[in-house]
Amino acid sequence: MSTPSGDEDASRIPPRPPLPSRIHDAEQRRDDEIPPPRGQESPAQRSGENLQAQFRAKKAEIETHVSHARDQLDQANERIKERTGRDLVVATGVGLLIGGVILASLLLAKWSFVVIGLAIILIAVWELVLALRSGGRKVDLWPQLVLGAALAAGGYFAEPWLTWVMLFVAVFGVVVWRLVAQMVAKDGRTYGDVLTDALAGGFIQVYVPFLGALMLMLLRQPRGEWWVLSLIVVVVVADTCAYASGLLFGRGGRHPMAPRVSPKKTWEGFAGAVLGSLVAGALVGVFLLGLPWWAGLIVGAVLVASATIGDLGESLLKRDLGIKDMSSWIPGHGGLLDRLDSMLPSAVVALALYLLLTPLAAA
Repeated sequence: MSTPSGDEDASRIPPRPPLPSRIHDAEQRRDDEIPPPRGQESPAQRSGENLQAQFRAKKAEIETHVSHARDQLDQANERIKERTGRDLVVATGVGLLIGGVILASLLLAKWSFVVIGLAIILIAVWELVLALRSGGRKVDLWPQLVLGAALAAGGYFAEPWLTWVMLFVAVFGVVVWRLVAQMVAKDGRTYGDVLTDALAGGFIQVYVPFLGALMLMLLRQPRGEWWVLSLIVVVVVADTCAYASGLLFGRGGRHPMAPRVSPKKTWEGFAGAVLGSLVAGALVGVFLLGLPWWAGLIVGAVLVASATIGDLGESLLKRDLGIKDMSSWIPGHGGLLDRLDSMLPSAVVALALYLLLTPLAAA
C-alpha cells in the first residue's frame, strides 16, 4: 500500500474562511449605534419612555397642586394678618418651638424648667419696665431684675412662708429705691408722679416675679411638673380656641366682649375658649393628673376664667400705655409677657386646685 504524499494531505484540508475586514466591522458597529426609526423601537424602550412621560406628567401635576395650596395658604394668612396683625405661619412655628423646649424641660428634669422659668420671668420684667417707661413712668431696671430674680427663685428653693416675706422685701426695696433716686435727681417731678412711679415699681414685682414664684412653687410639689404642664396645656388650648372661634364666628366684632379694653375679643371667641378648655381640662385631669373627669372639668373651667381675666387685664394695661404689644422680639407673638398674661394669674388658681384636688388623685 502506498503512503499519501504531503500534497495529497494538504488537498484534503478545507480552506479557512476569510476573516471580516476592519472596514466591515466599523460599519457594523456604526449601524448598531444608530437608533431604530420611531415605529421600530423595541417594547422595552417604548415601555421605559411611557413610564418617564407618566412620571413627568405626575410631577407637574403635584407641583401645580402644591403651588395652588401655597397660594391659598398665603392668601388666608394675609387675611388673618390684616384682621389680627399676626403672621399665623410664623406664630405657629415659633409657638411650637417654644412649646417643645418647655415640654422637654418639664419631662426631663425640673431644674431645667426652673432655669428656663427664671429667664422668662426676668425677660418679662424687662419688657414691663420698658413699657412703663414708654408710658412716662420712671422705673428702675436693675433693682427690679435683682429683687425679682430672688423673689421668683424663692418660690422653688425656699419655704412658702419665705416667699411671702420675700414679696414684702422686693416691693419695699423697689419703692424705697425709687423714692431715694427721685430725691437725688431733684428734677421737679410732682408728688403725684413720684407716688405713681413707686406704685408702678411695686406692681411689677407682684405681677411678674411673685406670680412666677407661685408657678415654681407648684412645680416643686410632688407631681408638680404634671400640674404645670396641665396649666400650660389648658391655657394654650383656651387661647387657640378663642382665636379660631373668634375668626370663624366673631367676624367684624359681632359681639364684642369688652370693646373699651380689647375691641377684637368677642363672646364668640370666649365661647370657643370655654369649650376648648373644658375638653382639655377633662383630658389632662384623667390622663395627666389622675383625677376624675368631672374634676378635670373644674380645672378647665377655673383656668379659662383666670386666663381670660389675665388677658383682659394686660390688654387694659397696654391700652393705658398706648401700645399694642409689650415688645416685638418674638416673631408673630410680640413679647414674652404677651404670652404670659393668661398663665401668670392662672398659676394662683392652679396652686389652689392642686391643694384641693390632689386628695382625689391619691384616692
